[in-house]
Amino acid sequence: MSAATNVVLVHGGFVDGSGWQPVYDLLRQDGYRVSVVQNPTLSLQGDAEATRMILDRQDGPTVLVGHSYGGAVISEAGTHPNVTALVYIAAFAPDKGESVNTLIADPPPGAPVPPILPPVDGFLFLDRDKFHASFAGDLPADQAQFLADAQVPWGVDALAGAVNEPAWRSKPSWYLVATDDRMIPPPAQRAMSERAGSTVVEVAGSHAIYVSQPAAVADLIKQAAR
Repeated sequence: MSAATNVVLVHGGFVDGSGWQPVYDLLRQDGYRVSVVQNPTLSLQGDAEATRMILDRQDGPTVLVGHSYGGAVISEAGTHPNVTALVYIAAFAPDKGESVNTLIADPPPGAPVPPILPPVDGFLFLDRDKFHASFAGDLPADQAQFLADAQVPWGVDALAGAVNEPAWRSKPSWYLVATDDRMIPPPAQRAMSERAGSTVVEVAGSHAIYVSQPAAVADLIKQAAR
């Protein structure tokens, strides 16, 4: 299998693709061709289709990277023939028939509860006043505030979308566990990565580790690309 020179980055819920810029810049410096998916976050199938559209544009072997809910998206879309490796960044890795909803239904004892507000018109937001502590605890307050105020409404249908054929069952995967994550508990991340047979690294950081620790994230992506 030849080394991948293309990387496609897939964001999670409540945020958009612009948060990938620190990782994007590092990968570009090392000669990778990098594309960023903008998920509509209305449904899992819609987000998988948006990702496949970008994968269709790649000219060869591609590493597909997902953060948080983006892990569900890459599990669904990663069967695309251009994808040679999957990278999960503090991400959900659903099995066949699983959704984000089923994966968060039974949190580990003592796990922090993400401050997700009740749905309004079919969309979710995080409590802006609790965003920093829960999502981005290792970012400066002003940067976390921007993310909180720039939230993308997350459609409840996206959380309910079930994966059909999880790509990690047929493609090699890598997983970065964020050890200070207060959105997806680290024990849950470890369990999902073990089930997927992923190559795992653990890095001290919040759920926003792709913003706060871009070098660690880029290093894992380059490892998968090789």
